[in-house]
Amino acid sequence: MIGLIMAGSLLNYLTRSSLSVAVATSPLMATLHMGPREYSWITGAFQGGIMLQPICGYVLDMAGLKIGFAIFATAWSVITMAHGLATGWPALAGLRGLMGFAEGSIHPAGMKTVSLWFPAKERGLAAGVYNIGASFGAMLAPPLVAWAIVAYDWRAAFVITGAIGLVWVLAWLFFFQTPERHRGLSSGERAYIAAGQERFVDVDGGKPSIWRLLGRRAFWGIALPRFLADPTWGTLAFWVPLYLKTVRGFDLAHIAMFAWLPFVAADLGCLFGPVVVLALQKRGVQLVDARRWAFTLGAVMMTGMMFVGQVQSPYLAVALLCLGGFAHQTLSVTVITMASDLFPKREVGTVAGMAGTFGNFGVLLFSLLIGALVSRVGYSPFFIALGLLDLLGAVLLWTLVKPPALSDPTSAISEPLLP
Repeated sequence: MIGLIMAGSLLNYLTRSSLSVAVATSPLMATLHMGPREYSWITGAFQGGIMLQPICGYVLDMAGLKIGFAIFATAWSVITMAHGLATGWPALAGLRGLMGFAEGSIHPAGMKTVSLWFPAKERGLAAGVYNIGASFGAMLAPPLVAWAIVAYDWRAAFVITGAIGLVWVLAWLFFFQTPERHRGLSSGERAYIAAGQERFVDVDGGKPSIWRLLGRRAFWGIALPRFLADPTWGTLAFWVPLYLKTVRGFDLAHIAMFAWLPFVAADLGCLFGPVVVLALQKRGVQLVDARRWAFTLGAVMMTGMMFVGQVQSPYLAVALLCLGGFAHQTLSVTVITMASDLFPKREVGTVAGMAGTFGNFGVLLFSLLIGALVSRVGYSPFFIALGLLDLLGAVLLWTLVKPPALSDPTSAISEPLLP
């Protein structure tokens, strides 16, 4: 199951990363009459669409994970293929907005899969594994899109990546099932999964209430750090290929060779964060505290991003970007997983979607600022900001999230924002 959702995450991030590579390696910008400002509006349209993630999470909670996610994945695949029909940047912006809405389903779907199929002690590692798909997708985009552009053109690149997604939808419909209904699961395995759940995650509170969730300290403890952290991923996915071309002088071949390396490092970060959590738990640290320490470690490592624009060597700049990818996924997968630690199963999709809205709002603002200011101030101030934002996120995580009291298993979902 985790391999299946990881493949879905891979294709989700492959399709969303294809545009940035096409922009840096093809005449797409000239053909559609766009510059950095228009490109920021296009990425902003995507982020505006993906900010509707709570709707995706709510649909998955209400309609069911299997059919709901298949619908969203089909939609983003078809919309990706339609990118090849765009004749101007406004049309491309509209398509990116629709695509953003459909692709916003990935983290709610991933967290619901993790919460259904894994006991609490294994969820962090499981979330790290499925998030490897995000890094692999972004990693595969540069060589795959560059190949498609050389072999065909930039329009064909979108058709190819979208078509691969439709194949995955068929696999999802055929193979996915919940533990209760999966025929290949033994009774012992089913009991192991059920026994490893915290008691409060099975609390039946009816339909998720967005207003009630907004009143929880735990929600804001997840959402605000994501608001501060996610601009790093947006910068790596949307702006780094263009940065390597315009500032570091990389050509198509060099972009295909180097632009994917930060995502390889991010893959390792997906696993490093959960390993840190497990190591701390073995030393007696409570689960939520272990996750907070892993986030803090990632935030400290993120300070290396401050020097990307300062170093003279383009290869050292790529190395620092790799450190940023590693550090970001170390802390990102940690805070994303906390939705399944602190909220009932029936609310996990909605909570993950709402927190994702804040994360993508941060990406939207940061991307628009880059588009508006980069021609005047360059990229360096933005890299410095990325190196500092996660330190503030760590402070908020420690301040707002209250670990569940062992004597009161419902405490994680009953702690109000205000006394």
